[in-house]
Amino acid sequence: MASQPSEIAVEELARILQEGGACDVLDVRENWERDICEIPESRHIPMGQIPGKFAEIPVGRPVVVVCHHGIRSARVTAWLRAQGFENAVNLTGGIDAWARRVDPGMATY
Repeated sequence: MASQPSEIAVEELARILQEGGACDVLDVRENWERDICEIPESRHIPMGQIPGKFAEIPVGRPVVVVCHHGIRSARVTAWLRAQGFENAVNLTGGIDAWARRVDPGMATY
């Protein structure tokens, strides 16, 4: 059995969301970062709170993990996968890539 991919491109996530696909976007950035910009309808659990709150993340649905550039979210994705969330994937390039390639009107930092 092939393992699920561990990353997704911003364009692919945009297509899935536009088509109403079943996935959850998990934003692991800090509150001050979310105050600047966010992907609409994303779930917010800062990285440091994930171990205590991962029960809030739906099981059985794809979970796309996002941070600023994709470094923190890659770590959270790996941790979630180790906890059994096989459908967890990292958003390559993070919200910065989303703002530059999907939503150019979004604020960047």
